[in-house]
Amino acid sequence: MSQEMQSKLCLVTGATLGIGKETALGLARKGAHLVLVGRDAARTRETAAWIAKESGNPQVDLLIADLSSQAEVRRLAAEFKHKYPRLDVLLNNAGAIFTRRETTVEGFERTWALNHLAEFLLTHLLLDTLERSAPARIVNVASTAHTRGTIDFDNLQGEKKYSGIAAYARSKLANILFTYALARRLAGKGVTANCLHPGVVATGFGHNTPGLVKTLAGLARPFMTTPEKGAETSIYLASSPDVADISGKYFAKRKPIASSKLSYDEALQERLWEVSEKQTA
Repeated sequence: MSQEMQSKLCLVTGATLGIGKETALGLARKGAHLVLVGRDAARTRETAAWIAKESGNPQVDLLIADLSSQAEVRRLAAEFKHKYPRLDVLLNNAGAIFTRRETTVEGFERTWALNHLAEFLLTHLLLDTLERSAPARIVNVASTAHTRGTIDFDNLQGEKKYSGIAAYARSKLANILFTYALARRLAGKGVTANCLHPGVVATGFGHNTPGLVKTLAGLARPFMTTPEKGAETSIYLASSPDVADISGKYFAKRKPIASSKLSYDEALQERLWEVSEKQTA
């Protein structure tokens, strides 16, 4: 274990599988104090124990929440703030794709709720802690799938027409639009916000849904990169001094690259921000 991130507190969502799990392990190996967020209590405890053993770092805590529920997101944020006085890195990694349209307890389409609204709400609830802890970082895991995404405010949640792949692409575009708008608002406050494409990674992603998505994931698996490789950019953005002062960028393979043309539309960013505020009020 190195001491590169000693005394740094990192909150990682979606930390029990794939990229999130490997990201957490990588940060633990750098000496960070980790707080893992998972939906399944048993799996999250197992993951925390595994990371502590593999990294040699005993500072691995956990919190349990179903992030598709805004009530759960609010409870998570309150529990975190009660237990911890600071937050150096918020790593929004949790995400999923759903073949069939499902709704959450609050009535939101599940992909939108988990992939975008949870990230938007949790970040806002922890912003004051991040600002008090400055310099601090926010890292949002997006995807190259955003290039296929559009934001139709009359069909944000697939009310009129639903496609699991389209819903996922829309949510990933929303992640990037949110990151850019957030970075503008955080300028000069000592908190950076960046997003990334982890690569096409062989994880359990897509296996919670039947049909075409699961079939495509299985067929593509031999051509995918490993979760360890997929986590590299997340770890880099969370820890590297090279990006300490960089904000409002989209990264892949640890380098800033251009996101889709649509993602740079500031009017769209601001309208999505306004709609997201209303949906999480």
